[in-house]
Amino acid sequence: CTHIGSENKPIFLLHHVLPGFKEGQQRMSESDPLSAIFMEDAESEVTKKIKKAFCPPKITQGNPCLEYVEHIVLPWFREFEVVPPDGGNSRTYLGIEELLEDYGSGTVHPRDLKPALAKAINQILQLVRHHFQNCEAKGPCDAVK
Repeated sequence: CTHIGSENKPIFLLHHVLPGFKEGQQRMSESDPLSAIFMEDAESEVTKKIKKAFCPPKITQGNPCLEYVEHIVLPWFREFEVVPPDGGNSRTYLGIEELLEDYGSGTVHPRDLKPALAKAINQILQLVRHHFQNCEAKGPCDAVK
């Protein structure tokens, strides 16, 4: 950019490579929209994708939902609250170790984990959605689509 005289320089954000939401996917795939969450996904899309995600009970290794909690939710919020949909006692996790222990033992079930994950990811993405709907970034974003 300096060489061509451009004032606008690209920014690269690198992070842990997250697995896809389908069983056995080592990484998210742009060609399979259900395997990943995209910055422009609507709240309902995020919820639907997480609801369908591979998340076997008591299995912590290779579980994409737990990877999202570990690498996105906990660093962002510094905690992760799981509220069972059946009205049971909620639990707030401050670290992934506690959650992995409870998930591995069956104390936390996918039906508890998935809605909590969807809620947290949607809270994070709401900032992005607001930005692209309500400022000068809307035009360039729409042009790329």
